[in-house]
Amino acid sequence: MAFFRPRVSREAEVRYHADQEISKSYPELLDKARQAEETLLELRAAAADDIELLAAGRELDRALTGALRAAEAGQRATFGVKAYDDRIARRKARATPDGRMWTDEVDRLRTLREANRLWGIPSVPRPVPTTR
Repeated sequence: MAFFRPRVSREAEVRYHADQEISKSYPELLDKARQAEETLLELRAAAADDIELLAAGRELDRALTGALRAAEAGQRATFGVKAYDDRIARRKARATPDGRMWTDEVDRLRTLREANRLWGIPSVPRPVPTTR
């Protein structure tokens, strides 16, 4: 008796290979985020003005967002091709050591990005246009 084993969709295969390529840039993006964080901390220690802190905070946000996207792609690629179409396969893959590691990394990066958005980017009042 033969059992029917459904194949994964072509779209899932394409997304899987795209995620593998995106996740290769994760170490460089993480280094870029670390450098942006160091720059922000140095500016805070030097008591820089709010405009410089705003630019450094936004740069850190962009760097963390890029690293987060690469980490999410690595997480999906680690879960495997079946996980794109099947939530059970995704859940099982999340329970593996590699899946857990990527899930923790994604959560850590999300927390860092949200903390930066809440506390790292100073609120600078917008200039009021003068009317003549």
